[in-house]
Amino acid sequence: MTTADYGEKIPNNVDLREDRRLQRALESWQPNFLSWWESMGPTLPTEDVYLRTAVNVGREGWAHFGHVAMRDYRWGIFLAEPRHDRRIAFGEHKGEPVWQKVPGEYRAELQRLIVIQGDTEPASVEQQRNLGATAPSLYDLRNLFQVNVEEGRHLWAMVYLLHAYFGREGREEAEELLHRNSGSEDAPRILGAFNEETPDWLSFFMFTYFTDRDGKYQLGTLKESGFDPLSRTCEFMLKEEAHHMFVGTTGIDRVVRRTVELMREHDTDDVIGHGGIPLRMIQKYLNFHYSVSLDLFGSETSTNVANYFTAGIKGRWSEERRSDDHRLTDDSIMVDAVVDGRIGQTEVAALVGLNTDLRREYIADCQSGVNRWNRILEEAGLPQRLRLPSVAFNRQVGAFAGIQATPDGEIIPQEEWDRRKGEWLPTEVDKTYVRSLMRPVYERGKIAAWIAPPRQGINGKPFDYDYVHLA
Repeated sequence: MTTADYGEKIPNNVDLREDRRLQRALESWQPNFLSWWESMGPTLPTEDVYLRTAVNVGREGWAHFGHVAMRDYRWGIFLAEPRHDRRIAFGEHKGEPVWQKVPGEYRAELQRLIVIQGDTEPASVEQQRNLGATAPSLYDLRNLFQVNVEEGRHLWAMVYLLHAYFGREGREEAEELLHRNSGSEDAPRILGAFNEETPDWLSFFMFTYFTDRDGKYQLGTLKESGFDPLSRTCEFMLKEEAHHMFVGTTGIDRVVRRTVELMREHDTDDVIGHGGIPLRMIQKYLNFHYSVSLDLFGSETSTNVANYFTAGIKGRWSEERRSDDHRLTDDSIMVDAVVDGRIGQTEVAALVGLNTDLRREYIADCQSGVNRWNRILEEAGLPQRLRLPSVAFNRQVGAFAGIQATPDGEIIPQEEWDRRKGEWLPTEVDKTYVRSLMRPVYERGKIAAWIAPPRQGINGKPFDYDYVHLA
């Protein structure tokens, strides 16, 4: 078991003190990070928050809970335990020992993948920075801040790799990660979904369910990498990412549960007059966040991803559990496409269809949450059901970027889309109504009227625990 060294200025389990040059470089980056946190992180003043902090990366538990002032949170650098016999599991280097240093021929590609992953981490903090002002409970406020500090730590994880393995270019890229800002006209974040607003808590729950789930799958492919430090970094990040998706899954659970309570209590589908969020509005928010997150997987076909796989730097989800030859040079896959004016599929080489392979894993995972929310409706005896829209709906990237499709997957003319999109995506009226519900509840044991309380608290604590001490 590797214990984090908390005696250092930067907590770590990578023996940072053994590389004084690297340690000095990261310590010089640290004030810039803290300055970014102060200017672009959570705006709600707090004294301290009941947070989870990494103390080791072993299986027997890796987190310590306690009240911490957020500025003093011990962001650090943690890699999962090494597997000393680990070998590359796929591509043309299959069976060779994993790399401890960056192979020169793949340097640019690895750096680009790390930068893109790193750019998403501070972006979500920026998107969520004002949400504390409208938290529905102290429990939810604590969960928001836990997500925020862990996204900050994930930024540290990528910055460590850039500094440790990519020289001057890596250090420059690490600086740029703090200079881009979500939604900025001059220097936006790299991926579109990370420039969208997160103006309310329904959006936050959808983001942590759908968009953080994309992060899970991207980290899962990088965990397979033949570059071992990246693999071990992502393996540990996945442990923290699980909490973010828990926040989204249970958050939407609780919104649906409260809506169902109001529907049954007042015998109406329209709970707006009773301070709830109607199912049709929840569906619109689901449609938006799901479709935007699908774009994060890129085009249905990609030669870049094929090259990443062949080179051994980015694998498939659960690569080592797959039963094929892990090279895919002679295999094919059916990918989503517009065929004869309709949404269908076409056959391509398996290597260029890897984005589709990953997106399908993601879609199946997303469906599990929808099934969970629908069980709440079913158990309440209600006929309504939530659902994932068509893979072609509201897409800006890939095969469906040039068309308009309904949630049922029917291709429609642009003018019909313009006329009807308010049926399927949140309108300004919808957004204004949801924002009108966002009134903070900071009293212990109390919660806003539009959401149900959680079934249990954090780390065995009750719902009415003092999770956050406000300044």
